[in-house]
Amino acid sequence: MHEYVLRTNQLTKDFKGQAALNKVNMEIRKGAIYGFIGQNGAGKSTLIRTVTGLAFPTGGTIELFGESGEQALTEARKRIGSMIEGPALFPHMTAAENLEANRLLRGIPGKECVARMLKQVGLEGTGRKKARNFSLGMKQRLGLAIALLGDPEFLLLDEPINGLDPTGVVEMRELLRRLNRELGITILISSHILSELHLVASHYGIIHRGRLLEQLTAGELLAKCQHYLLIKADHPERAAAVLQNKLGTADFEVMQDGSIKLFSCMEEPGKVSAALFSAGLVIEKFMPMGEDLESYYTKRIGGHPHV
Repeated sequence: MHEYVLRTNQLTKDFKGQAALNKVNMEIRKGAIYGFIGQNGAGKSTLIRTVTGLAFPTGGTIELFGESGEQALTEARKRIGSMIEGPALFPHMTAAENLEANRLLRGIPGKECVARMLKQVGLEGTGRKKARNFSLGMKQRLGLAIALLGDPEFLLLDEPINGLDPTGVVEMRELLRRLNRELGITILISSHILSELHLVASHYGIIHRGRLLEQLTAGELLAKCQHYLLIKADHPERAAAVLQNKLGTADFEVMQDGSIKLFSCMEEPGKVSAALFSAGLVIEKFMPMGEDLESYYTKRIGGHPHV
């Protein structure tokens, strides 16, 4: 049985009669990097705020590390860290001073954690430089360092790569991977940069208008979005024999309508078409098919993403 760091049951949050969260049932396994996908206003930030205790649900329940109930959740929330809607920094303070101020505010013992967190996010060399003079990437990393104070087991990050330049995006991606791999931290990442989530997430949740439409693993998404060559020839059985005997692949599927999905040889379409043509087959259709995360998400919500 899998251990879950977060489970919600019929979680609901209403604002002025509108459901920002509508009976959300979410499960996040320990050790996962969970990509939380949705349009602006879909309910991503509301869910994070509700889980972290910054907002109260209208209905339903939250379970953290197997604990539920108001008092138990208060204790369980000491095991999580979060960065919501951008890092809240003291602009006139250095990185170390920002961390020390947050450490004192949260009652975290031991000053030694400040230097450790700075090193963890690559800001140990910033010295007396004030946070107001940091680049956006440095500010995001400092926000992450603040979220890591207290050595959380579960990180909830709201748009951690928003506004970063390409170098900053790569740095943040590698940092989150390292935190997950080396320290075993479970991470929820809310982001509208779907191509980036596709490179880091092990699990996904798609939310739309307050409803959680689907949860799936990276493997399940890959199966749904698998790329292939779609081949339609006048003699499907002969085409299949050519693929198997001449190209040496059995990685294909013959569909009911006689078309063939070829999952290998994606990098050599010319070789495939030449083999079929030399066998005297008439090729009626020959095209690459498949989806990426963005196109799958767009199809899943039934329209244009506008995230």
